[in-house]
Amino acid sequence: MATIEKSLTHEKEQASLWDVERIRADFPVLRQTVNGKPLVYLDNAASSQVPQVVIERGSMYLEQEHSNIHRGVHYLSQKATTAYEGARETVKRFINARESKECIFVRGTTEGINLVMHGYGRKFISAGDEIIISAMEHHANIVPWQMLCEEKAAGLRVIPMNDAGELLLDEYEGLLNERTKLVAVSHVSNALGTINPIKSMIESAHKYGVPVLIDGAQGAPHMIVDVQDLDCDFYAFSGHKMFAPTGSGVVYGKARLLEQMNPFQGGGDMIKSVTFEKTIFADLPNKFEAGTPAIASQIGLGAAIDYLNSISREHAAAYEHELLRYATERLSGIEGVRIIGTARDKASVLSFVIDEVHPHDIGTILDQEGIAVRAGHHCAQPVMQRFNVPATARASFAFYNTREEVNVLANTIERVIEIFS
Repeated sequence: MATIEKSLTHEKEQASLWDVERIRADFPVLRQTVNGKPLVYLDNAASSQVPQVVIERGSMYLEQEHSNIHRGVHYLSQKATTAYEGARETVKRFINARESKECIFVRGTTEGINLVMHGYGRKFISAGDEIIISAMEHHANIVPWQMLCEEKAAGLRVIPMNDAGELLLDEYEGLLNERTKLVAVSHVSNALGTINPIKSMIESAHKYGVPVLIDGAQGAPHMIVDVQDLDCDFYAFSGHKMFAPTGSGVVYGKARLLEQMNPFQGGGDMIKSVTFEKTIFADLPNKFEAGTPAIASQIGLGAAIDYLNSISREHAAAYEHELLRYATERLSGIEGVRIIGTARDKASVLSFVIDEVHPHDIGTILDQEGIAVRAGHHCAQPVMQRFNVPATARASFAFYNTREEVNVLANTIERVIEIFS
């Protein structure tokens, strides 16, 4: 107990060092009003906002560097290529990959997971094999594996969770066996905020020689990710959830696995040579990046990572945890509000329902007050079924949100309850 209290005290001290008003000044979108009210943006789990330095970096590319990459010998092409590959090197350092070629640029987490499904799954998974996922997965980490299992006559096994939204790790251990050929789990649940103990889960899978893919869409924005320390085989994340433009993202893969995999798409830039008789594929990472990529977006991702590196990520995480704790206390104290997802270890997601009020009505009324939340099943319908709700309202926080915004949210929720009482 003393250790927990000491940890909480340390976290509060770190959070107190966070100058949120200085950080907010970096994000121009936060200065606007919605329906005559100051914008309270609490939909960060869907897409976070973009700081001015990232906007300016994208504009600079379009104004001064816009050209296709890799194949050009002229000045603009070489400049764009340098910026694009520089962003890849930035990603490599950000997640501590061994080599930059292990960082494949994709449009986001969904495309990254599908790349692994097609490139690894379709090659190495056969009839009778099993894939393990969890009960809290986003559809992007369910549907591709269902498609593969149907195609290959393989089995899909699901790790159950408890009423708090925590995975039952004993059940997970029981699912692992000689038929298991892949484990695919989320780092952080987008619907519940649960932080899964992925390092120990990876260790368990590796005892059976099973590779592990981590859906890091909600993990990378809020936590320091070290893929070598985790020893994960694949880690996918999206730029638009970590202060970068849409259309940017990464799937990390261990080089030895990527080299064995089939390409995801065929076309230009992913080849060494093409004849009508045979195509020889390019080396990593080009092997998995067919055609013209989202150059500006991926350069923007590099700029977003540079921004994150310019602030104290440890203090940012502590501030977010303290904000989530405060928001949880405020909403828990409102009669008629029920929080969905009460895991002991959570990131910045707070899903809730109100008795006799549909989440879409909650979202609509909050929007009238300038508050942006997500209402629906959050692309996690099995989670909704597990908790016996059709949908939830979800407030999700970033390090630019404030206690004052939490108070506005709580006060407006109280008015929602009054309206429907």
